[in-house]
Amino acid sequence: MEPCFTRPNFSQGAKLDAKADLSEAAKARGIDFFLVAFVDLRGVLRTKMVPASAIKQIQRDGAGFAPAATWLDFGPHAADLLVIPDASTLLQVPFSPELAIVMGDCFIEGKEVAQSPRAVLKAQIAEAKKRGYVFKSGVEAEFFLLSSDKDAISDSRDTQSKPCYDAQSMMRRYALLADIVKTLNACGFGVYQTDHEDANGQFEINWHYQDCLTTADQHVFFKWAVKTLSERHGFRATFMPRPFSNLSGNGCHIHCSLWAGDKNVFEASDTISDLALQFLGGVLAKAPSYCAVTNPTVNSFKRLNGAATASGYTWSPNRVSWSGNNRSHMVRVPDNDRFELRLADGAVNPYLLPAVMLACGFWGIDTKANPHKCNFPADVNMYEIPDGSPKLEGIASLPRNLLDATRALEGDEHLTALLGADFMRAFVKLQKLEWTEFTAHLSSWEVSQTLDC
Repeated sequence: MEPCFTRPNFSQGAKLDAKADLSEAAKARGIDFFLVAFVDLRGVLRTKMVPASAIKQIQRDGAGFAPAATWLDFGPHAADLLVIPDASTLLQVPFSPELAIVMGDCFIEGKEVAQSPRAVLKAQIAEAKKRGYVFKSGVEAEFFLLSSDKDAISDSRDTQSKPCYDAQSMMRRYALLADIVKTLNACGFGVYQTDHEDANGQFEINWHYQDCLTTADQHVFFKWAVKTLSERHGFRATFMPRPFSNLSGNGCHIHCSLWAGDKNVFEASDTISDLALQFLGGVLAKAPSYCAVTNPTVNSFKRLNGAATASGYTWSPNRVSWSGNNRSHMVRVPDNDRFELRLADGAVNPYLLPAVMLACGFWGIDTKANPHKCNFPADVNMYEIPDGSPKLEGIASLPRNLLDATRALEGDEHLTALLGADFMRAFVKLQKLEWTEFTAHLSSWEVSQTLDC
């Protein structure tokens, strides 16, 4: 029987205030080490391992990083990037209780780093607070389980052409999946379901929605826990947008709602409210511009614009459209209290995803954006409508590749103003760098197609 690494009698302590004394928490909870963490522009989790005996100093002065050694836009001459722990994010690790992880905010020479993704999201949250709102989100982050020593699906018997929800394939990975769920629930996630997804070797774990900053911090921990526990069980987890050309890719759908106190202002009697429709109008109108954020890699566009899959569908959008409870469109409205954006993929930055939703949503409210021109009846299968059809008049297509997406983002003055010029400059620079590196790579396809020209 495979081991379970999550400690059966583990109990997560109460949530701390942002400025709570981590040294005292370490003593009370038996924590020996802290991972003081932040996420850079490419979504990479960066950490320093700090012994509990030193956490008081780190909480006061920050953990030091060389910013040029991460995916932030700084040179080697830049001063130290200091990460100040936010004690409210503290999570003691249920499978290694002597260890805790705490997210932090980035500063250089006393000034918050405006381009850091958590700062970008917090700026949007501050705007929401000024308007009297709290943005709540839930994410569905799909992942593949690969063999630890090669880039292949770990389960050689997971071969069905339509493997979604297959019980036996899930049972063969039950020990790992149960371990992940136990860890997440011990951290207060409120997991309510796990399933085998549409691709062979692909899974999804759903947990309860929260305010968007909590969800983003949880999203970071989720990816780290999935990867770490997968390695302990002898596998490798990947959130890569499309690691296999014949299978569906990894999406990261986000469910969105806006609250004023205890009232969900997106909720209405039959469908979502007029305010929600304006918010959605902004999200739809700006989709070609923010696609470089929600789909931030070269590989992302193999998911959006790739060939049909073994199961018959990619389950990813290719046009800017929305409908009711219909998964063939970019936005699905499954009920009268929220909408689901199905555009983002597994490479999306956990903080930048809700940040662009908020920025575009409030832009939509301010401009009274009308989403109805790209609405389709709930029975319309968008995948069956060919390019050039009269039904697509006025319907925007999504960018075809990372360069087109980056150019659209760079050219959007509204998003630059909303997300911040410092962030936009740094992010666009990194996206162009990835494209340049990609075009410099000589692929085997090019050789096979052109060698005998």
